Amino acid sequence: MIFCDIGNTSYHFLEGENAFKVLAEEFDPASVKEEVYYISVNPTADKKLSALSNWHDMRSCIDWDSYYETMGVDRIMACEAIEEGLVIDAGSAITVDLVNEGRFEGGFIYPGLAAMRESYANISPRLDYSLNFELDLDKMPKNSRDAISYGVLRTLYSEVTRHNKMIYLTGGDAEKLAKIFPGAVVDEQLLFKGMKKMMEMRC
Repeated sequence: MIFCDIGNTSYHFLEGENAFKVLAEEFDPASVKEEVYYISVNPTADKKLSALSNWHDMRSCIDWDSYYETMGVDRIMACEAIEEGLVIDAGSAITVDLVNEGRFEGGFIYPGLAAMRESYANISPRLDYSLNFELDLDKMPKNSRDAISYGVLRTLYSEVTRHNKMIYLTGGDAEKLAKIFPGAVVDEQLLFKGMKKMMEMRC
């Protein structure tokens, strides 16, 4: 059985223990003959896949009474993977979702790290700094790079840590955020774990 997480730029596959990505613009899903269970946030891919009988959209497996209609299916699968804690998916946007005793309790969406950095650069070229993830978030900064880094990271840090829950990090910037959440679990296959769990329970 093959699982696939489809984003705007790539298809992320899990076949057995083997995970790999292919670029969406170069990939023809009709070339896959095996049964594929997928989630997608890519409308163009959705149109292609609707005509393929061996590609199965896992949105139909979701208990929507437990979530909300406009919630991203990728966020839902990450929440399904855990019983307790906070899930942080650090991609082009950063999503933070709270799960208590297997129930989704709510979450929020924060700009991604690249978007935040670009927003400062758009204000002034003098504010175009890389983020400092080694920053002491308990001290007020005394230079521009750290001031920007504090502005980006402290709000996120404060909101996440106030819940006093285990933190699960996934997504392209997970390793970077692990530096400010040192006790967090970094798991790049968190969405696939949620998909597998949902497959066993509801599909």
